[in-house]
Amino acid sequence: MDDTVLGAERIARALREHAGGIAAAVAGAAPDARVPTCPEWTLRDLVGHVGQAHRWAAGFLRAGETDLVTQVPRTSPGSAADWPGWLRDGADDLVRAFEADPGRTVAHPVMGPRPAAMWLRRMLHDTVVHHADAAFTAGVRYGVAPDVAADGINEWLVLVSEPAAATFRPELAELRGRGETLALRPSEPSVPGWVITRLPDGLGWERASRDGDMTVAGPVRDLMLLFARRLAPGDAAVTVTGDRSLLDHWLARTAF
Repeated sequence: MDDTVLGAERIARALREHAGGIAAAVAGAAPDARVPTCPEWTLRDLVGHVGQAHRWAAGFLRAGETDLVTQVPRTSPGSAADWPGWLRDGADDLVRAFEADPGRTVAHPVMGPRPAAMWLRRMLHDTVVHHADAAFTAGVRYGVAPDVAADGINEWLVLVSEPAAATFRPELAELRGRGETLALRPSEPSVPGWVITRLPDGLGWERASRDGDMTVAGPVRDLMLLFARRLAPGDAAVTVTGDRSLLDHWLARTAF
């Protein structure tokens, strides 16, 4: 199935928008403020992670290959006044690296060859989630377009259902099951839902608007933030019906 909701041009534009959203959120904020959704990080760590991730990804898009990296450095410019420009520059550099050769295939030592657009998309959704982290820390409004939020859920499901993913996160193997289904039902009429099936040999999923053994329903923004573990079920504008233990089990094993 085609799991991508967004085209490359939209991905690049959204990446710049959300990098700019982080830049705006952190402008004037306390550098050592703790990030409530990443409690082991300060705002400085968050900024460093995002900016370094964009630069790291731009480098391997240009090289055509990447080593196995499990932790991106979190170093950032010493002066917080430089953060907004540094964040925007990193996103711009990543988009330029992609646009220089959009058809390029990038080698990965575990996941195998992947198109450059896959990596641009990964950086987009990492940035979208970290934009929420920055906004919640700074106490400013956070927004994400429904098409971007929906593509984020699609991309997340691709990641966790990838057979090689358990190499990075062994707990993902515990999501195998006996046919139990989890459904996400966006409240936006234009956004189809998702049904995830826990199978003995891995995860299956499809775009479908029907209930499952557990169903969570609400705005696609909140569904995305819930699955990214940035909002708890009780804090999101969602309703949960059916077997709530399936949702708890899922969230406990998908903490990236």
